Amino acid sequence: MLKKLIVAAMAAATCWIAPQALAQDKPIKIALIASKTGPSEAYARDTERGLRLGLDYLTQGTMTLLGRKIEVIVKDDQMKPELSKAMLTEALADDKADIAVGTSWSGGALSMAPVAEEYGKILMLEPAIADSLTGSAWNKYLFRASRNSFQDALASAAGLKDGDNIAFLAPDYVYGKDGVRAFKEALIATQSKAKVIHEEFVPLSTSDFTAPMQRIFDRMKDLQGKKYLMVIWGAPNPIRKISELNPGRYGIEFLSIGGANLENAKPWKGLDITGGIFYYYGFPKNAMNDWLVAEHQKRYQVPPDLFTAGGFVTAAAIVAGIRKANSVDTPKLIAAMEGMEFDTPKGKMTFRKEDHQALQTQYQFRMKKNPASEWDLFDLVREIPASEMPLPITVKR
Repeated sequence: MLKKLIVAAMAAATCWIAPQALAQDKPIKIALIASKTGPSEAYARDTERGLRLGLDYLTQGTMTLLGRKIEVIVKDDQMKPELSKAMLTEALADDKADIAVGTSWSGGALSMAPVAEEYGKILMLEPAIADSLTGSAWNKYLFRASRNSFQDALASAAGLKDGDNIAFLAPDYVYGKDGVRAFKEALIATQSKAKVIHEEFVPLSTSDFTAPMQRIFDRMKDLQGKKYLMVIWGAPNPIRKISELNPGRYGIEFLSIGGANLENAKPWKGLDITGGIFYYYGFPKNAMNDWLVAEHQKRYQVPPDLFTAGGFVTAAAIVAGIRKANSVDTPKLIAAMEGMEFDTPKGKMTFRKEDHQALQTQYQFRMKKNPASEWDLFDLVREIPASEMPLPITVKR
């Protein structure tokens, strides 16, 4: 009788242990939806590099969390909103991803937001920056470790003076429209007396900027005070092409919002450009950024750009959240990440509980006049702490 009881107890223990063991063997799946085909190809590439580097650094090379291997699943949405939605659905429904990241443009991310809500899984918005993603289109499953359009705008607005004049050139879709709106609201938030003179929205496919620039010249050429042209654009960035139309003959300088990745900023050499930027590899001074710069240089023979940093800070948020929750269960992750402070190559960030937007430092830059090397592009004018950027909460819970 005793022998039968022992056997039964051992069998029961085995039945209890087996699911735990299986859970430990099951990988943590992170799906990255990125626009690897199309004009945002470089953004997608660098986001993936940053995500993988971040996971590598933060797990000390083990790619393991909670005793489970991390698996990164990458899907190409080809910068098509229907594919953005389909790829995220596939990742959550078929691949059983625990967390998703994406995508490389705001239009695609907006199409993905309802999918995250439908499947009840966290979508880390990266590198899409439209304010509406942490505003009117937000749901509780959306988190953004990178900045949004308004934070970019606040950083750029910080360098303006009373009496300055601004004209906008932007693509005619959500990214461009949100960028212009955010900057105008940033002027109000910072109590700036700079004046918006003209707004020019053109198709994203535009390659000849002669006509829109002539309209801008007509509005600005006779104005008094500093005159800035703010180009809100993705890839390929057209500032160099626009500079060939010689806005300087009318005293018009370029003002950048959000900066640009290194490949897009490199052709700016020799141009007088200032503005705000999310990240430049030479600005932050901390051990994590030192590692990122050195390791990226070692692996890819170039320093990391802002999209690489975006992927890295997203990895930092994911790892910190999973460790704090001690789980990949979505409700536990949301509870852990709301209000969470975490370390990144830019320093500490904090997820605001109300809208899951990370509050963070931004930087004011100016193009170097005498760069010492190929990628020696920007001078730091000022580091702008999160406390100086009055970021509004626009979601309705």
